[in-house]
Amino acid sequence: MAARLHAPRLPPLPELVPLDLWFRELAPAAATHGGILSRCAAAARDLLAGPREVGALHGDLHHDNVLDFGARGWLAIDPHGLWGERGFDFANIFTNPDLADPTQPVATLPGRFARRLEVVAEAAGMERRRLLRWILAWTGLSAAWFLGDGDELAAIDLQVAALAEAELDRA
Repeated sequence: MAARLHAPRLPPLPELVPLDLWFRELAPAAATHGGILSRCAAAARDLLAGPREVGALHGDLHHDNVLDFGARGWLAIDPHGLWGERGFDFANIFTNPDLADPTQPVATLPGRFARRLEVVAEAAGMERRRLLRWILAWTGLSAAWFLGDGDELAAIDLQVAALAEAELDRA
């Protein structure tokens, strides 16, 4: 499914938002809040400085945005229209469905993160370490947005960021 999203297209693409612009709120949030957000911002800065496999991105690829349309197959809905490294599109999966329903934790269950990491890295054909860095960057950005709104959902992002950080430190 995701491979079709990243396939080259002949018609011109609509105007897309570059990831460096999308991530603009992470560095100020890291400067304000510090902690793991500083490592998230550093990961984002490094990834954005040396992107790989750049193209059109969905930008919000997660469980609620990939639906089975029967004869039409599985389709991704509600795209954000971003431009950047395809690895970014896989990071959002790691905080969902917890962000949609924090009363039913899934992403943070013991062993779940590590298993998802292996499955997604293999299915996406991505280096495990690079995927972890995208997860760290994405969760930092998402947490920055929630923190800016005073929303307690930032805690879920920060918890997943800590899982990614721990895996990176193990490698």
